[in-house]
Amino acid sequence: MKLEKSAILKALETITVAGEGKNMVESGAVKNVITFGDEVVVDLVLTTPALHIRKRAEVDVMKAIHDEVYEKAKIKVNIKVEAPAPAATQKNEIKGKAIPGIKNIIAVASGKGGVGKSTVTSNLAVSLAKMGFKVGLLDADIYGPSAPIMFDVERERPLSVNEGGKSKMKPIENYGVKILSIGFFTQPNQAVVWRGPMAAKALNQMIFDAAWGELDFMLIDLPPGTGDIHLSIMQSLPITGAVVVSTPQNVALADARKGVAMFQQESINVPVLGVIENMAYFTPEELPNNKYYIFGKEGAKHLAEDLEIPFLGEIPLVQSIREAGDVGRPAALQVATPIEKAFEALTRNVVQEVVRRNDDLPPTEAIKITTMAGCSAVKK
Repeated sequence: MKLEKSAILKALETITVAGEGKNMVESGAVKNVITFGDEVVVDLVLTTPALHIRKRAEVDVMKAIHDEVYEKAKIKVNIKVEAPAPAATQKNEIKGKAIPGIKNIIAVASGKGGVGKSTVTSNLAVSLAKMGFKVGLLDADIYGPSAPIMFDVERERPLSVNEGGKSKMKPIENYGVKILSIGFFTQPNQAVVWRGPMAAKALNQMIFDAAWGELDFMLIDLPPGTGDIHLSIMQSLPITGAVVVSTPQNVALADARKGVAMFQQESINVPVLGVIENMAYFTPEELPNNKYYIFGKEGAKHLAEDLEIPFLGEIPLVQSIREAGDVGRPAALQVATPIEKAFEALTRNVVQEVVRRNDDLPPTEAIKITTMAGCSAVKK
């Protein structure tokens, strides 16, 4: 059987280029197609060296040709990587865009690592789902993804689905929450050692090349601190509002204050829905009426009052929360327990602040980031 080059190109038009939202032919990723009888050679040029993206491209090409042209075709895919010019020598102005079908995007941040931000995010997502909302969770902590473990889906891998003629990732779903994380594409002992542009490209792929469907809330679990990933997310998406998680001690509160300040910068201007205090106090099981303020008392509450932003609630330091996260069953699923009630109250406060924010403020604009000759500016 002789394969036609035109048929091959038509099949390749059904494949989306990772992170770009264009098909392989339209984006110019397909550099050459050679056919000889039932043999096909496809030359691709990609802009990211990430192994999982290269592998996905190869698999998608072979599948498209087998499905659309000839199932017994002998296919060879040659992939060349041409990285984009460094940020210091190019000028980027990228306007973020909303994702159709997603009503509210909530960024969950912390100025400091180790305060339980991912634990709060996973339990907030589960609590929203229990209330009947359609919920998605994007694990944007590229260098320390934890959502796959916390939702007991670390062995799962997203499948490719066809949506609107384009190949997209189908998020993993558990406990009523749709999840995407870089952890689905790496081995447990594999470290992600990427520069900022590579991490941003992977995030864009999980945001725009995914079949999220209709969502009332998308929660974005940001990495600790204030840096590259945070700017990339706010550049890519119009964030409805941000939630900052902190523990009560001064060293964590100092960083939480910086986290709030980042969102409140005039050039960024993302509404801060409030502050959550995690590990607020410890109550031993044998002394249920006692509270021990190991890390200090009401530090995050006082911070919220000082900054004149809502205090969304406190979560105690309880062993079962840690155990639930380790076994992949968020503690908010524990029926009729004080922990379930604490997360439920917290979630109701977040929803209330989102409703108030949407009533009182116009939609958030994604920021534009301009980088040129080593100098950067962030503007609306």
